[in-house]
Amino acid sequence: MNPLTHLDDDGRARMVDVGGKPVTRRVAIAEGRLDTTAEVVALVQGDQLKKADVLPTARIAGISAAKRTSELIPLAHIVPLDAVSIDFGFEQSAVTIRATVSTTARTGIEMEALTAVAVAALTLHDMVKAVDPAARTGGIRLVEKRGGKRGVWRADAAGEPSASDPAPSDEPADGEAAAVGPDPVETDAAGGRRAIVLVASTRAASGEAPDTTGPAIVDWLRERGYDTPAPVVVADADIADAVRGAVAGSPSVLITTGGTGVNPGDRTPEATLAVLDQELPGVAEAIRAAGRASTPTAALSRARAGIAGRTVVVNLPGSRGGVADGLAVLDDLLPHLVDQVAGVDHAPRGRAGAARPATPRPIVPPTATVHAEGAHDA
Repeated sequence: MNPLTHLDDDGRARMVDVGGKPVTRRVAIAEGRLDTTAEVVALVQGDQLKKADVLPTARIAGISAAKRTSELIPLAHIVPLDAVSIDFGFEQSAVTIRATVSTTARTGIEMEALTAVAVAALTLHDMVKAVDPAARTGGIRLVEKRGGKRGVWRADAAGEPSASDPAPSDEPADGEAAAVGPDPVETDAAGGRRAIVLVASTRAASGEAPDTTGPAIVDWLRERGYDTPAPVVVADADIADAVRGAVAGSPSVLITTGGTGVNPGDRTPEATLAVLDQELPGVAEAIRAAGRASTPTAALSRARAGIAGRTVVVNLPGSRGGVADGLAVLDDLLPHLVDQVAGVDHAPRGRAGAARPATPRPIVPPTATVHAEGAHDA
């Protein structure tokens, strides 16, 4: 038997037959970098290169490349993509690239994520080569993949693979039956569930004001056992891309803060509704009701809550008081909600082993801080 799935027993190249594999949600994350000079990084950040719109152009190139991977990689399958997001970061003398790709299909999309990073990096190289001919692209690797029979694979948990190590793949070896069953519950390497916090605040994203709500939510989630990285702060105009990218990674929980009011720039509810498979209006209304006990302006919140894939998504206001009120509501609801989405049964109330007490705890706002929407804590 040939251990390489893209070769048959006679050593000839072939496309693997995935017809017998189950259709599941799959996500792949890849990264790479463009090493250049500090001066070029400053030019890219300030959009001051002669070839304008550097990052938007590289982003579109990466997305287009992901969509055309089957044309570029001979044995790659044609895969319907649910979403592709390209994010850039900056080091002193490098621009980093990260691609998140998701699909609902029979095979993985590692190659789509890697191709997106490679082409985005090459596009950046084309943009800067006039000022830095010595710029180098590299470091392209798979960071994480989810779905399929192997569940979750992460480079940091598996250790950095050497060039001789086989690349992780969703493809079954010859004669190996594909596993059939539901997608695994999303957990981190230690067995805990993952959560993401997004902060929608143009002022905080530009450095004009500190972010005081995101860290509070992160601390709250970590205290309840969630593997939660530092909050991601984005301008209001970028919240739609941020929400799509976060949901593509299939965390158990995504909590946003800010951008839920009636200001023309507040777009978090629209960005959330675009990714939801099911709305949970009762959760959103419970959070509004808790806020109204502190200030009548909480009634102006347009926050949403719901389920996107296997991710619980909740919008919270952009103020410390509004976040405190919302977390007090979620303290009662979130454990049961996350378990239900993950397929965990709960015994009915009043029977032995019931997951929650027979009488729910009253919702008492923990703070009287005024939290009018549209004014992210400054």
